[in-house]
Amino acid sequence: MRLLHFDQFDRLLLTDFHGKPIPPYAILSHRWEESEILFEDIAGETYKEKRDGYRKLMFCAQQAAQDQLQYFWIDTCCIKRWDRLERSRAINSMFRWYSKAAKCYVFLSDVPNATDTIQSGSWEASFRASVWFTRGWTLQELIAPASVEFFSCREQRLGDKRSLEQLVHEITKIPLAVLQNHPLDQFSLHERMHWADNRVTTEQEDIVYCLFGLLGVTMQINYGEGKDKAWRRLQTEIEATNSTPSIIPFSRNEQFVGRESQLATLQAYLFSNDHTTTMTRLAIVGLGGTGKSQLALELAYRVREEIKTCSVFWLDASNTDSLERSYESIAQRLNIPGWDDEKVDAKQLVKSHLEKEDTAHCLLIFDNLEDITLRAGGISSAGEVGLTAYLPQSTRCHVVFTTTESSLAEQMASHALIELQELTPDAAKEMLKNYLNKDKKFDSTEEQHARLLLQELSHLPLAIVQAAAYINATAISLEGYQSKLKTHNDYDVNQDSGPSSDKLQRLRAKDPVATTLFISLDEIHRSNALAVDYLLLAACVASKDIPFDLFDDENIRERENAIHLLSKYGLVTRRPEDSALDLHRLVHCALQEWLQQQNQFQEQIDYAIRRLLQIFPEDDYQNMSKWRRLFPHTKYALLYRSPEAEDVEWVGLVSKYAKALYRDGHYNEAEVLFIQVTDSRRRVLGDEHPSTLICVANLSSTYAKQGRWKEVENLDMQVLEMAKRVLGDEHPNTLICISNLASTYLYQKRWKEAEELEQQVIEIRKRVLGDEHPNTLISMSNLAATHSNQQRWKEAENLLVQVAETSKRILGHEHPETLVSMSNLAFILRAQGRHEEAISLIQPCYQLRERVLGAHHPDTKWAFALLNKCRARK
Repeated sequence: MRLLHFDQFDRLLLTDFHGKPIPPYAILSHRWEESEILFEDIAGETYKEKRDGYRKLMFCAQQAAQDQLQYFWIDTCCIKRWDRLERSRAINSMFRWYSKAAKCYVFLSDVPNATDTIQSGSWEASFRASVWFTRGWTLQELIAPASVEFFSCREQRLGDKRSLEQLVHEITKIPLAVLQNHPLDQFSLHERMHWADNRVTTEQEDIVYCLFGLLGVTMQINYGEGKDKAWRRLQTEIEATNSTPSIIPFSRNEQFVGRESQLATLQAYLFSNDHTTTMTRLAIVGLGGTGKSQLALELAYRVREEIKTCSVFWLDASNTDSLERSYESIAQRLNIPGWDDEKVDAKQLVKSHLEKEDTAHCLLIFDNLEDITLRAGGISSAGEVGLTAYLPQSTRCHVVFTTTESSLAEQMASHALIELQELTPDAAKEMLKNYLNKDKKFDSTEEQHARLLLQELSHLPLAIVQAAAYINATAISLEGYQSKLKTHNDYDVNQDSGPSSDKLQRLRAKDPVATTLFISLDEIHRSNALAVDYLLLAACVASKDIPFDLFDDENIRERENAIHLLSKYGLVTRRPEDSALDLHRLVHCALQEWLQQQNQFQEQIDYAIRRLLQIFPEDDYQNMSKWRRLFPHTKYALLYRSPEAEDVEWVGLVSKYAKALYRDGHYNEAEVLFIQVTDSRRRVLGDEHPSTLICVANLSSTYAKQGRWKEVENLDMQVLEMAKRVLGDEHPNTLICISNLASTYLYQKRWKEAEELEQQVIEIRKRVLGDEHPNTLISMSNLAATHSNQQRWKEAENLLVQVAETSKRILGHEHPETLVSMSNLAFILRAQGRHEEAISLIQPCYQLRERVLGAHHPDTKWAFALLNKCRARK
């Protein structure tokens, strides 16, 4: 949560209290108008230019000051409204933020306040008619806070929720007990939903989203889905909240057919009495397009129907980053303590929770397992590597994998494999009938056309689905569609007619999925070229969990229409809970083939890189879930882009990606990218350009994490010399360079040189930044490390106690720098033989690092090793 306040120099500051104790604050309730101050205005210090918005901000600040409150919150200023993930998180947190506010000020821009008007009583008519009482979002802003005060358009206090409760009750029909802050659980969900009757919102979906807090549910927002769909999702969420929690990101396939024997086998393996002493693992294996995921999806819904107490969780195992996001979603759904911490290792959190004896039965479905996903992820205490390290070891937890790789299936479930082949002709015909509109009649002639069409499609489920979707959308006959198949397979390579005028006839003849894909693209391009653009962009990033944010959303309705059309033709699968979509890997490959044949692939990759750069967050730990979601897409796009291109977008994205990897402890991967950026900046900007110096410093920090001290020293000396010459001795970047060199001397046991440099940095930082600035604390911690290496224990301890206490207060107990100071202090206590005290510090530090950074992060491993040493000496 961010809060506004004015410092001693009357500068307006926006402070992020993520991971820190939140001080008392006031909160503003108001109607948005054209001149509202936005987050960007605060960051750019242009907020005073919006006169009406600035007046409203100053009213809130001054009123808060009168109530002895330093901090205040205004939604338009404190939320990045264009950041979809942040906006979703804020909407789900809004009720809690209002409920915890010390004061809530309601600014009524349509209610007068002249003294004589108030005395005459006519203000009441304006109060009753205020638009504020008709808006959706103001419902929770009235109910949640304990103290709500109403102010006129000229900032005169009219009364509060208690003194005006009868009047407010008459206007809103909300029970007096609610206005008197009685617990909401005294009222049914139906009653609470009824309070929003006759209220309106600007976005139609908001009339649903504004009820989250009142109903006690958490749900992803998805602007563009429409009010009706949002209502249905809310009802589903309410049912899930009050029953067994599950996550199945895709709607049930009502046309599922043809795999009943495999389903029976799966269910028998999973829940027979013979498998109650060990965790059951099964694997569904088969070629792409044979329906593995659809079989697993139907299994998920049948388990939910037949075993009411069994949770079902779907995980995308196509790459390590999407797998991480799946674990995060499970942690949130199970409401595991710490799930909302951006820095938490969700895999470890979920594993530990599901292994508890009081946890109910669950089924985990790992869809699209790849070899790289299986191997990545760290090593458990039992020596297990990768994904295996995070599979809950419990007889109540069962696991199903889907994969195209037989070797993986054998490895993960050698005694329980379900191998899928192509459908039989009868099953394929039944599937086609199920997917076609119900008014489609089959006479003997149609039966013959269906048989021939299915032969053309090789009885491949994915091709059948795409063909049926096209037939439904266009009302073409089976014979007509079969004719289109033949036309596309025999198409003259010299023709040119839009997106499907390619030279992939040989591919189409061999691959029915590609054939049906391009027939659909021909049709879509005629009605919605934007939809085709989206599909081609999706072909240039990873194929799973593609966030809607990647697509240009200047007009959300147009974006929604385009994605709806692609879904209608069966070319994408939507994830409504995540505001994302998936492409089948065969569709993904066919689109790339087409782009390469048209010599458009690099152009599309460039566009993907531009879009990724626009939405990739800064390397702040609170953005960890955002950057991890974008890792697979960024890695994929950069894989096809030559580092020699050296354009601004490429440099910007690689830099952001490298910094995020560094923060995540992936030092080898970060090193490769930092070298690419550094080489590029040197060629384009020169060795002494400030941007080049920053790149070199980043590379040096990566070498330091790898223990390559000679290379680090050479780089540090080189950067420091140029920084002093170009930036000056006291520039913040120059001080970072000096501090880095001091750390290098420290690890080379050149204590005296290290101490002199750290003393120099501390002196300047205290003078320029202040005693409690995070950079000052880092310097003090570094100096303490120098003292400890010289066995000057008391000096080191005094410094670190001061750093740890200040860091906890300024940065928060779980901030990485706070954990560094705690672990360093524990190291010094152990060196003095004070093992009990050391354990009391390093044990919670290790536990926090494991939860915040993950068990595989280098800092977590270091803390674990120190904890074991302390226990051994004890």
